[in-house]
Amino acid sequence: MLAFLLIVGGLLMTLSAPPTLVSDAHAEGGLLLTDFATDRGDLDWYVMNDNVMGGRSEGTFKIEQGVLHFAGSTNTRGGGFSSIRTTPTKVDLSEFEGIRLRIRGDGRRYTWRLATNARWRGRQIGYWADFDTEDGTWTTVEIPFSQFIPRYRGTMLDGPALEPGQITDMGLMIYDKLDGPFELRLASVAAY
Repeated sequence: MLAFLLIVGGLLMTLSAPPTLVSDAHAEGGLLLTDFATDRGDLDWYVMNDNVMGGRSEGTFKIEQGVLHFAGSTNTRGGGFSSIRTTPTKVDLSEFEGIRLRIRGDGRRYTWRLATNARWRGRQIGYWADFDTEDGTWTTVEIPFSQFIPRYRGTMLDGPALEPGQITDMGLMIYDKLDGPFELRLASVAAY
């Protein structure tokens, strides 16, 4: 695995190689977390946009014919993000290397978010990993757990590292610092 060293705010960080797009043949195996075959996709999802902090972005989702459709518009004046998240759940993925998503994107950059019970100054943190999409093309993206960066409200932290055996919720977010419409279709979420 490739790794890169980055100095941020005087902290030395190691970043893994970016998520990889893989062929359908390579995408076999692993643990299916959801394929959206039920109305809520086997996990209970909800919307969280930047309006929780005074922002102006809009986003929503619907599940139809086994696909989650996440769409809206981002506005960087006041936040610039839209997201969907699962309600609290407990998932032990300690036997796996990462998350595999089957997506059809719009050419924008998205973020997969994981959370555990890890805290920073008493507040729950999230772990973010960005991935690029191809406009209108179904692809499979694999994101290694080593690529997830701890963050609190968007601020990059120097730890603690993600513990895949302690995942309490997941989410999909757009926070690419661009204004305008977005649309992503998600067919499945798996651990590989």
